[in-house]
Amino acid sequence: MSRRLVQRLGKVPPLPIKDGLNASRVRVPEEAAGISARDFVEHLINSQRHRSPQDDAAALDRRFVEELVVDNRSQPYTPDEPLPAGADVWFYRVPAEEPHVPFECEIIHQDENILVVDKPSYLATMPRGRHITETALVRMRRSTGIQELSPAHRLDRLTSGVLVFTAKPEVRGAYQTLFARREAMKTYLAVADHDSSLDPTQGPILWESRMEKTPGHIKGEIVEGEPNALTWLTKVTPVSDEEQAALEAVHGPLARQAHYELKPETGKTHQLRLHMWAAGIPILGDPVYPRVYTEEEEDMSIPMHLNARELTFTDPFSGELRIFRSTRI
Repeated sequence: MSRRLVQRLGKVPPLPIKDGLNASRVRVPEEAAGISARDFVEHLINSQRHRSPQDDAAALDRRFVEELVVDNRSQPYTPDEPLPAGADVWFYRVPAEEPHVPFECEIIHQDENILVVDKPSYLATMPRGRHITETALVRMRRSTGIQELSPAHRLDRLTSGVLVFTAKPEVRGAYQTLFARREAMKTYLAVADHDSSLDPTQGPILWESRMEKTPGHIKGEIVEGEPNALTWLTKVTPVSDEEQAALEAVHGPLARQAHYELKPETGKTHQLRLHMWAAGIPILGDPVYPRVYTEEEEDMSIPMHLNARELTFTDPFSGELRIFRSTRI
């Protein structure tokens, strides 16, 4: 199958992944019809919230010289070419400098279809907002050389644990569908103050709430209404004296801590963090619940203790039962 035909089928973008990063695609709006290609890309660069100072006029001109501003058919635009409304413009952004995350993803499993890693806290799953290169996706593309890696699901930036990537486009849909349909069983482990009143030994405790999160707002909310977020608390285990001492070495003096085993039935944003907070036991190290910390207050030596501990699913291709576990916390 030719590259041109594959592009028409929507399987291959007109610019390949470069140094672990996808090209950006922006559609020309009606009000910008007739703008030159150079002016349009310059506007896009200047309007970036997190812009690299290296992305100057010379860097913009190099894109056109190297034919790295293209349409959906990989045809390069010339700088002065007027753009019609609805045209797609593909180009590479220059990521701004980011604080380095001093932790690495550890490979748990790798085969021809998937790559499974143990993700550390503070590393986002994939590029978004101000986190572009300091993400698990970009790091693993660069370290493995597998440019077609794509996350089958996501973990919050501050949540550590088991994360699955697909290794080639033709299997991506099957694994992403598996997670979208909630056919993968997830077990999380959180650390928080020990609440002896929470005793699931006689049966799991169900937390159910209605959660809403406004785009652009850091915190989610529990509101009145039909529940859309369900979490089972299945085990509470006080930490050992050695674990307590290790936690206090990082966080300072603490009340006695415990491990809380959580099994979510739904996947709302910040669901486990909100449910733990609502139960009166916010997760140790959580910089949002109860108080939102500023970017300046962020300290990567102090993790949030929420770990995607175990992931179980039936492989959509082999039919094999897959069980992957994290060793972080």
